[in-house]
Amino acid sequence: MADTTKIIIGSRGSKLALWQAEWVKSRLTEAGYQVDIKTIKTTGDKMANAPLPDSGVKGLFIKEIEEALMAGTVDVAVHSLKDLPNDQPQGLLVAAVPERADARDVLVSRGAKLFADLPPGARVGTSSLRRKSQAGNLRRDLEIVPVRGNLDTRLNKLERGDYDALIVAAAGLMRLGLGDRIAQFFSSLEICPAVGQGALAIEIREGDERIAIAVAPLDHAATHAAIRAERSTLRRLGGGCQLPIAAHAMVEDDCLRLRGVVASPDGSKIIHATAPGLTSDPETLGNTVADSLLSQGALDILRSV
Repeated sequence: MADTTKIIIGSRGSKLALWQAEWVKSRLTEAGYQVDIKTIKTTGDKMANAPLPDSGVKGLFIKEIEEALMAGTVDVAVHSLKDLPNDQPQGLLVAAVPERADARDVLVSRGAKLFADLPPGARVGTSSLRRKSQAGNLRRDLEIVPVRGNLDTRLNKLERGDYDALIVAAAGLMRLGLGDRIAQFFSSLEICPAVGQGALAIEIREGDERIAIAVAPLDHAATHAAIRAERSTLRRLGGGCQLPIAAHAMVEDDCLRLRGVVASPDGSKIIHATAPGLTSDPETLGNTVADSLLSQGALDILRSV
């Protein structure tokens, strides 16, 4: 029987963040727990108009939530895993990673145009240097520009004509029931996803056995292994989520296949590496892919950002 002591989930206040927190809440409630959600405004929310790569702050969308977790005002933090820096604060850990949603990036465009059909000079909005660099490598004739705000805000900017198209994560659109807005899915060979894209991180305090027991059934072992491989690549490269680094692991039976990409900001140079590995040792696979990227000059590219 579940411990009936109330569990407090910390979350950002955006529609997508609350959807994610509500998803976790519903699973815990089904297991017999009493659960509330506490919304917390993060640094990233307060910097609504600043281009993300220029902010100079790690963990823009999680810092205040982690502080609340460490202070004990919330018991569980739910994050988009791609926002979670590799270096977690001492005393916190990712206790569960649920099964990942679609990790691909997608195009949302006016008139549902495909990427290849956008006219030269079309304005394509993205919040990610990773997307900018890889999309720029696919088409050098487009104007790929920053766009900020939550998903609704970005879609509104598209509709009023500020942009001709947007590149966003498939998972966010689909979780909010906006999958019909997708004009095109990009394969991981076209635009390799961000580390952890499409996955959730359920973060708790180390040593909090009550909460660890509660969230343990939400963990999806294969997804967790894939995420560990991706984050290992990022760690080895010394990069953060705002650099043009991508890594995506596919799972089949007990095997992983990890693809890593590093691209120059303008997309003029792109290097990639792919390797197989075991779900039982994802960190070794991540390091192998990172070492291949480094041998091809990844460090020189990253130093130029």
